[in-house]
Amino acid sequence: MKRRVTPFGLAVVGCLILAGWALWSGGILDGPIARQVRSSSVYAAPGVGLDQAAAERVIGNRRLVVVMLEPGTEDLRQGCDAVRQAAKGTLVLVLSRQDDEFDNYGCALLPGVDDENFGKAAVAETTIASGVDGFADRPVEALKVVAVNYDGLVKAGVVPDGARTISPSLPRYLIAAAAILAVLLGSLILYLGGRRAGRLAAAAAENRQAATDARTEVGAAATVLAQGIIDLDQRYAQGRRSRKFDRQYRKLTADYTGLLTELADGAAPAALTTRIDSLTDRCRKLSATA
Repeated sequence: MKRRVTPFGLAVVGCLILAGWALWSGGILDGPIARQVRSSSVYAAPGVGLDQAAAERVIGNRRLVVVMLEPGTEDLRQGCDAVRQAAKGTLVLVLSRQDDEFDNYGCALLPGVDDENFGKAAVAETTIASGVDGFADRPVEALKVVAVNYDGLVKAGVVPDGARTISPSLPRYLIAAAAILAVLLGSLILYLGGRRAGRLAAAAAENRQAATDARTEVGAAATVLAQGIIDLDQRYAQGRRSRKFDRQYRKLTADYTGLLTELADGAAPAALTTRIDSLTDRCRKLSATA
């Protein structure tokens, strides 16, 4: 049997997809680095000793993200992997102090980096950290050098010009919450509507069953009355009767004929039961006088 896809089912699927997209793009699975760079251009690990406000003023609204990991970190690629979605559309520089210099790793998350801009991305990744080693003990000054390098890349056409647009996560979470709420409310409405429809269907079934039982009782009572009429008819045919019997018998059969018409027309069972009981009582009394 084929299952029909209802509009409500499609709406539920759409809302769930929207909620999943909003939660994912809003950073529901982000780590601490990604959560920071979604709304800031600088991340500094504990122990780096960076003035966060000053560092953000240095970077400004450039399409540049600087991640400063703990001193002595060996695998700097983890910084790029952590912000690949959160810092999409920017040039990312990961720094970690190693004694009196910086170990660095760049990753360009700019548009077309895997196609026509592959060469430009390689140049940007290798150039962005030039000159920072002399400021290992002054991270804010190192960021100023990085900003100058970035501006030079923009002027050379290696990195596209333009400001970074930061989309706050809150609206995305609100969209996700609204989608989930719509699914829950829709499911609740469907559940309550289904229960009401079920109650109405059960009540209708009970009414139909009661009507069937009533008509069955009417049919049984009518059968008993018919048998009494047949017995009286046999006595009437024998000829041993009085005028009073003849008159009452003819009146009884006429009323019985009218009852048959009402039975065929489907009259109300309660009214038919009353008629049948009355005719049955008359039939028994007439049979006793015969």
